[in-house]
Amino acid sequence: MVLHKHIGFLRLGALLMLTIGCVFQSKAQSVFKGYENLFTTPLHYTTVFSPQAPVIDGNLQDEMWAKAVWSPSFLDIEGSGKAIPKMNTRMKMMWNDTHLFIAAELEETDLSAIFKKHDQVVYHDNDFELFIDPDNNTHQYFEIEVNAFNTIFDLFLSKPYRNNGAALIGWDVAGLRSAVKMKGTLNNPNDKDQGWTVEMAIPLKALSTGNDVKVPVNGDFWRINFSRVEWDMDVRNGKYVKRLDVNGKPLPEHNWVWSPPGVINMHYPERWGYLQFAKDASSLPEFSIPYSELQRQYLWLIYYKQKEFFGKNKKYATNLSVLGFKDSIVHIDGKLNKLKMEVTSAQFTATINDQEKKEIKINDEGLVI
Repeated sequence: MVLHKHIGFLRLGALLMLTIGCVFQSKAQSVFKGYENLFTTPLHYTTVFSPQAPVIDGNLQDEMWAKAVWSPSFLDIEGSGKAIPKMNTRMKMMWNDTHLFIAAELEETDLSAIFKKHDQVVYHDNDFELFIDPDNNTHQYFEIEVNAFNTIFDLFLSKPYRNNGAALIGWDVAGLRSAVKMKGTLNNPNDKDQGWTVEMAIPLKALSTGNDVKVPVNGDFWRINFSRVEWDMDVRNGKYVKRLDVNGKPLPEHNWVWSPPGVINMHYPERWGYLQFAKDASSLPEFSIPYSELQRQYLWLIYYKQKEFFGKNKKYATNLSVLGFKDSIVHIDGKLNKLKMEVTSAQFTATINDQEKKEIKINDEGLVI
């Protein structure tokens, strides 16, 4: 997997959104120049409360799922500039006071899987993955992977790998229920398959890092993303094997995702999509990027530029002008915001404040508070 690692109307809609998605603040295109791939608008999904839970059996014909809306088809991890995935993938979600429910549908002409034991490295198979950051601070987030055997690989990350975070593989999604249903025959190259479906019930308690269970309320949003790892396969001696390059090594996997981060790395939580919780389908206005998220874009730009500067100079830039900011004042939704930065050779903290709302900070480990 990355780093640790029929075009229907929905797919065209996703392409259009990502094609016209641009830097959130067009007035500041000059300061964002060169980083446009990291500032396309993430997708969003509004999940509606369901008092009745679906039956977790892998069969998405459950009448409860008929009430949930399918996402757009997944795209390449780098975005709309890359080729359309050759097989379709989509997901949908529901929730109640105790669980987040996930359903996914994956087209697949050659169903294959190897790993059968919990916490084996499932992304070396074709798999489906989800990433959840309930606090939207890019730290203390969760990853769950599943293959066609319904083998689960679940892990917790205190911070992203780019910030020297390490995966806690010993962590398990306590109470997770999952199921897979295949349309075809697994590991049989003598036929052509149609695909597989995945269903999960994830306890909200398992996604809470403290003693208090994080139960969403109407209008809350989390950061979430979904990925599909797909390997090119050949058939040898009646078995599926990964296709090799001229040096005898497996070709790189394909990474097809719901909301493309713009880089070949799923562990950019700030680039994940928005999951909005609604008590009923009509209880909320159409989703728009929150004002605080627009503010954060400038903090993330400072972060990316500082990391690039450090890579070249082995120290952080001491002022904003070195990073290409002509002024510390930026305009966001008609409001004046002030940027400031505190720096040592090995650390930095950047802040933004419009003097009406609380100050938002980011540090050199990408922690947003």
